[in-house]
Amino acid sequence: FCSQQEHAYPADELMPLTCRGRVRGQEPSRGDVDDALGKLVYTGTEHLLTVVFQVLNKTKEFEEAVKKVIKDVNLDNDIVVSVFETNIRVLGGLLGGHSVAIMLKEKGEYMQWYNGELLHMAKELGYKLLPAFNTTSGLPYPRVNLKFGVRHPEARTGTETDTCTACAGTLILEFAALSRFTGTSIFEEYARKALDFIWEKRQRSSNLVGVTINIHTGDWVRKDSGVGAGIDSYYEYLLKAYVLLGDDSFLERFNTHYDAIMRYISQPPLLLDVHIHKPMLNARTWMDSLLAFFPGLQVLKGDIRPAIETHEMLYQVIKKHNFLPEAFTTDFRVHWAQHPLRPEFAESTYFLYKATGDPYYLEVGKTLIENLNKYARVPCGFAAMKDVRTGSHEDRMDSFFLAEMFKYLYLLFADKEDMIFDIEDYIFTTEAHLLPLWLSTTNQTISKKNISTEYTELDDSNFDWTCPNTQILFPNDPLFAQSIREPLKNVVDKSCPRGISRAEESLGSGPKPPLRARDFMASNPEHLEILKKMGVSLIHLKDGRVQLVQHAVQAASSLDAEDGLRFMQEMIELSSQQQKEQQLPPRAVQIVSHPFFGRVVLTAGPAQFGMDLSKHKAGTRGFVATIKPYNGCSEITNPEAVKEKIALMQRGQCMFAEKARNIQKAGAIGGIVIDDNEGSSSDTAPLFQMAGDGKNTDDITIPMLFLFNKEGNIILDAIREYEAVEVLLSDKAKDRATIFKGKMIPNYIIDSNLEMENMDQKSSENDSHKPNSEEAPSESQDAGAVSEEPDGGGESSAVGDPDPLSPASTDSASVPRADEDPHSPGPAEASAPEPACTPEDSQPQEQNTQTESNSKAHWDSKVQPMESILADWNEDIEAFEMMEKDEL
Repeated sequence: FCSQQEHAYPADELMPLTCRGRVRGQEPSRGDVDDALGKLVYTGTEHLLTVVFQVLNKTKEFEEAVKKVIKDVNLDNDIVVSVFETNIRVLGGLLGGHSVAIMLKEKGEYMQWYNGELLHMAKELGYKLLPAFNTTSGLPYPRVNLKFGVRHPEARTGTETDTCTACAGTLILEFAALSRFTGTSIFEEYARKALDFIWEKRQRSSNLVGVTINIHTGDWVRKDSGVGAGIDSYYEYLLKAYVLLGDDSFLERFNTHYDAIMRYISQPPLLLDVHIHKPMLNARTWMDSLLAFFPGLQVLKGDIRPAIETHEMLYQVIKKHNFLPEAFTTDFRVHWAQHPLRPEFAESTYFLYKATGDPYYLEVGKTLIENLNKYARVPCGFAAMKDVRTGSHEDRMDSFFLAEMFKYLYLLFADKEDMIFDIEDYIFTTEAHLLPLWLSTTNQTISKKNISTEYTELDDSNFDWTCPNTQILFPNDPLFAQSIREPLKNVVDKSCPRGISRAEESLGSGPKPPLRARDFMASNPEHLEILKKMGVSLIHLKDGRVQLVQHAVQAASSLDAEDGLRFMQEMIELSSQQQKEQQLPPRAVQIVSHPFFGRVVLTAGPAQFGMDLSKHKAGTRGFVATIKPYNGCSEITNPEAVKEKIALMQRGQCMFAEKARNIQKAGAIGGIVIDDNEGSSSDTAPLFQMAGDGKNTDDITIPMLFLFNKEGNIILDAIREYEAVEVLLSDKAKDRATIFKGKMIPNYIIDSNLEMENMDQKSSENDSHKPNSEEAPSESQDAGAVSEEPDGGGESSAVGDPDPLSPASTDSASVPRADEDPHSPGPAEASAPEPACTPEDSQPQEQNTQTESNSKAHWDSKVQPMESILADWNEDIEAFEMMEKDEL
């Protein structure tokens, strides 16, 4: 928090690796992620107003923070922001701060000067968000210009047609609180209208909602449904709106949705997305990390058993990877490797401890804190994980990390006497801001009951326990939760849990598909006849591959069409798995010398020759030295400088294997090849493997890794600054205790001001330099093995073409080719095939990137962070649109 104020204020966010603030427009664009930044001092409205007091009870500091926000926050900016993010972060922060301020004022010691200034700012912001609701449906536009609104010629927004369900359905707490605080009903009215519209548009037979909806027509654009990204907080706000406002209609809606969730989506301990029209079919074979909030919501709802089960499954995934990957498969492999320090799991841990009193959850919290300090802590704060497998970092620390993560962890360990107010008198918003429950009886200008809406009669006695008093509902007996957790303690490493699929459940044991993907042979006439019956056609391509296309209308019957769909999904999963097996995971280059001490981790590409770092867990450690000639394509002329060191060389002019042999002959213990393409970065290009030269490479025994230009320049700049730079080459980043093996680590390693004077000075010198960046989404592709041509410009894939009989597909189902990303979500993920059980997660996952690339990135210049996972979600949307088009 101190680093936040020292290095970032009044910027929107802290960049913890480069120790400066992220100001929108002054850093390379990250696409939709930057819609959360509005030059509004998010750090002020979220952290200054809530964390300082609500968590640490530092009343004097809170009072000073309020004065800073009143003085510095400007709401009249010509900037386009996300309605959803601005509501939960800024409006919620202002209202939470106001709640605390008036409580302190009533106690008579602090804030005696306060006269509702934060509430006035909240009301001003509320009016600036209202133009977004100018649609026929009442659903808000996803973005709004704070100065010009939506349809104004200078607004630069208002052309969007779609929004996510959570974006439109996560407004009621803040907007209703604003109305209740001010007596101005329009805010609550607009938020209620949006919720009413989503409720009316739910799929009536399944009572589920989709992920994305057209704000004008109300048509579902993306028709998969789950409890994770895109929907999560919609369900959360239905239940919490009942708690805060006392309106039974919100509870009835939540109960109706919850019954559908437990009927279709919950497959304990998994929570898998399904189709709203065909809820018996799973929509994907992976889960995203945002669903980690759901066990906490189940505690509030009173359904403790499934909450314990899902939470335990998530904890086992965390114990395997140190953090919860942004997405992981049903057999617990990494799907998206990022971890932006999300707090949802900590939130659920806190609520489960409150419900059960089981000290096990204190141990869970301790593990979270230890992992944060061991793997995410950097000189100026905590850095998001770029890849949980390698431990590499991203120059990013989102505002929700301080607003939520630290708050829930503090409350988890706090005793009642540690708090100077009763936490039970408040409800948490989705961003963990506190709103007082007495608002339910204040300024009630809205009718509580929507008498025009019919609700499904649900025979579930468990609903009687909604919003339970945990002291009487759950016995304070740790054995209660332990008995539920015990069967799941080895769920990730030793078993592959999979309940009966919904389709199988509805059919009993049911007939299996007449043809399984693993048995299919394109040369078998009987198999081709079965495909035809299932509506699947086969097309031979010129390159020897085949395409499989399914059209349900061409199937002999509806049952045959469903068999065909399952066959296509199995085939795509099989093809994807085969391509994964050809890949090597990314490696890590960790700078361990002063002043870095293991805190800087760079993502590196592996080589298909030389030492296998996955089999040498200790890695290779040594000081780096630049070789002569720098391309390493001839005999090394400075062997005395290279001996017993890790050689740095430039890509180009010759084969990778030739470079390795030359530096090995000179006595090097390892090698790092740095890309010669200016501005290249693992942020903006898929990682690739260095291939051999077509000859036997068993003579190469040293490890070789590849760094893109941006990452390589970090090491080169460190050499210029500190001369002696020591690195560790390994399969993944090591914690500092392992690196230093019991040696005394100097105090300045944990000093938040670690050697930052020079960096700050350089940063200020570079402020005048505007990066010449050009937005160019990189093409999704595999981590193909690349070997260099003599001219330095050629790259050839070493990933061979699959068997000519291996299927590719078009239209309704897409089987990745060798030059495509097999992990990109596609329509084939419409149903989860039986997952393959693997004891260890060694398969790399590529990440699609869509960011701007700097012309040159140095340690002391502005470093572009990794792209947002929203790009991947957009691919999902496109895939499901294609699925709908082909009547899947």
